[in-house]
Amino acid sequence: MPDSTTALPAEAAEFLARHPDTVALDAILADLSGIVRGKRYPVAEMGKILQSGFAIPGSVFMLDTQGESNDPDGLGFSDGDPDCLVKVIPGSLKPVPWAERPLAQVMVTLESETGEPYYYEPRNVLARVLERFSDLGLRPVVAFELEFYLLDRERHPNGAPKPPRSPVTGRRDSSTQVYGMSTLDAFAGMLDDMSQACTAQGVPSGAITAEYAAGQFEINLHHIEDPLKAADDCVLFKRIVKGVARKHGFQASFMAKPYVERAGSGLHMHVSLLDQAGNNVFDGGAQSASDTLRHAIGGTLAQLPEAMAFLAPNVNSYRRFVPDIFVPTQRSWGFENRSVALRVPGGKGAARRIEHRVAGADANPYLALATLLSGIHQGITGKIDPGEAWVGNASASYDETLPFRPRRALEKLVPDCGLADYLGADYVRAYRACKEKELERFEAQISPLEYSWFLQAD
Repeated sequence: MPDSTTALPAEAAEFLARHPDTVALDAILADLSGIVRGKRYPVAEMGKILQSGFAIPGSVFMLDTQGESNDPDGLGFSDGDPDCLVKVIPGSLKPVPWAERPLAQVMVTLESETGEPYYYEPRNVLARVLERFSDLGLRPVVAFELEFYLLDRERHPNGAPKPPRSPVTGRRDSSTQVYGMSTLDAFAGMLDDMSQACTAQGVPSGAITAEYAAGQFEINLHHIEDPLKAADDCVLFKRIVKGVARKHGFQASFMAKPYVERAGSGLHMHVSLLDQAGNNVFDGGAQSASDTLRHAIGGTLAQLPEAMAFLAPNVNSYRRFVPDIFVPTQRSWGFENRSVALRVPGGKGAARRIEHRVAGADANPYLALATLLSGIHQGITGKIDPGEAWVGNASASYDETLPFRPRRALEKLVPDCGLADYLGADYVRAYRACKEKELERFEAQISPLEYSWFLQAD
């Protein structure tokens, strides 16, 4: 620890005064796949990091889920892997309550050598989309809901996960006790620690629910008027859940479909739009949609086929799309209908919002939100009609216009697609290249099922 806090930035001095035992600083970011990466510095270097930043290769944002650099679009090996300047996001200095030793943590963002926000950083991709709303005089208000599975550290021989043992009974739950309070009671110690860690890190968490499968939970994050911070909070929340679960002897996973026979885990996004006077432009009265809301829904549904590569970024993501299990399988919208892709929840008109229910919990929150806001903007500016609201079950069958396989989804990311105009054509091309290389590596492996089926057939 520094001998004195007088030479430190005020934020660092105040933090160390409250947490004098801090031994190190974690500087973190979320890459293309939403995986948290970064560097750990001794606490003596905290002042320097907060004031001057540090360097890291920009290609860190183009790694695949295994941390491999596939040189997508020439980013990595081909360009010499140049460094970028890393700057700390103001106000992000927080303690890490679940760490074995006292740690501090900051979130960081990258700048190019010319001082511009680094083009390929997902956070900056979202920022580019948000600029479009400033031009319209509108401000998105955003909240995320995330489902996750709590898993036992023990695995089946084939590597498949097992549900956790109840801290109360010592037995593994096997049934679906959605909204079950006894499940929340059994894991109360761990869930309370998650809530307290959220408070310590400034992540506004709310209701906790036992979800639709054994070991599955959902924790809601509050609506906030800064979409970038909402996505930051989502990244932090996933790190909190994993860290606290590990401290309690479990593993927490945001894998979209860890069990074939059980419900998948989603990342639901809630969005409303405020004008400069603070009025919700989606407000059309109870059980009614304003023209702006209808157009926003229309644009989002129109862009949904090409957004799938971001909403379902991994091979496993597509296993979640199964009919009749409250996962959208149609380009659809409706009021108070959990089977549709875009749900308009009930309540007072001033609280009118879109609940986007397509993304898996494995999606990068910056990129998932960027696709949603792109669709909303395109719908409003183009006055796109969404058609009639769906009544009844919208997830009984598959929509042939949606790509429910990873390669088909990636093929939608062509240079002139609607998302390229919002996220950036170069970014969409690089993202597709990275994910195609990852898919090729996956498909090159021979699965145990192939041996079981085809060696036996011989």
